Amino acid sequence: MADVGLIDAAPPETMPPRRRRRWVVILLGVVAVFVLAAGVGAVWVARQVNPPGRPGAGIDVVIPPGSSTTRIAHILEKRGVITNAFVFRIYVKVQSAGPFLAGTYSIRRHESMGGVVKVLEAGEKLTLDRVTIPEGFTLEQIAAQVGALPGRSAARFLELARSGAVRSALQPAGSTSLEGLLFPDTYFVSKQDDELALLRRMVGAFDQVTADLGIDALARADNITPYQAVIVASLVEREARVPDDRAKVARVIFNRLGKPMLLQVDATIQYALGKQKARLTFADLKIDSPYNTYLHPGLPPTPIASPGRASLRAALQPDAGPWLYYVLIDADGHHAFATTAAEFDRYRREAQAKGLL
Repeated sequence: MADVGLIDAAPPETMPPRRRRRWVVILLGVVAVFVLAAGVGAVWVARQVNPPGRPGAGIDVVIPPGSSTTRIAHILEKRGVITNAFVFRIYVKVQSAGPFLAGTYSIRRHESMGGVVKVLEAGEKLTLDRVTIPEGFTLEQIAAQVGALPGRSAARFLELARSGAVRSALQPAGSTSLEGLLFPDTYFVSKQDDELALLRRMVGAFDQVTADLGIDALARADNITPYQAVIVASLVEREARVPDDRAKVARVIFNRLGKPMLLQVDATIQYALGKQKARLTFADLKIDSPYNTYLHPGLPPTPIASPGRASLRAALQPDAGPWLYYVLIDADGHHAFATTAAEFDRYRREAQAKGLL
């Protein structure tokens, strides 16, 4: 049987034209959806990376040691610095940023991720407090200054300063008190500086300053120990009110020590009383204390305050002169210096007439 028309027959249509057009429309619609979704997604991601509006207030963010990028991202999201931890992780990876160090960072809320990365890569900024120790402060007064710093205790500082935990090169054997051996200055303090660290810095500064002044050699030249030189300097610090008087006050002290005379330094009475008084009474002068130089000969057992560089220099290099007395002579704090009791009495009457005593 012969095949009829098989060779010349046209292939049948695989899909009707109308149906083919419908699939094209569907395909274009799907592509449009994907494009739209991608556009919306890109806008959303961009808003996560760079939030609209201005950043908010700064807050402290603590990054614990050993934190991974994932943990850091969650901390930042929880604190409101960023809005999406996942996007931040991807951003950090794309930017090849990090690793980030542990620490406390000040970062603004709703900050751009670029801004956050910049802060973290810069590392923790050291925040410093400042404590100023004036010349002539006692150990208790210095402790109070330290105790005013955030997180520091005056009681703890004072306990350490009296315990012997830190020693000065000038301390005599058996002494545990650092009274007078902390250098008065302004100290910048980091949060890592506890009371012990501060005490060491202040003692170290005092030892360095006195060494620079040549305290060992100069003290020996005056036949006193370096520690006794500090005691003299502390008396000068509390007695002299103007710079020009310091070296003369020191000379009066040394001249009296060289004679059978009591020092009769009012500042030692103030120290024994534990408070400042505008005028001492006769009862005050009888206080039972080893610091009462109206009753006990020689120097007090310890310094009565922390002397500054100028008073230390005055004690180590006193002016030459025969003076045995001094008395306040004007409201500006100048003293008159006398050699005889009669001369002293005359200056004293003048001071009383001026209302200075």
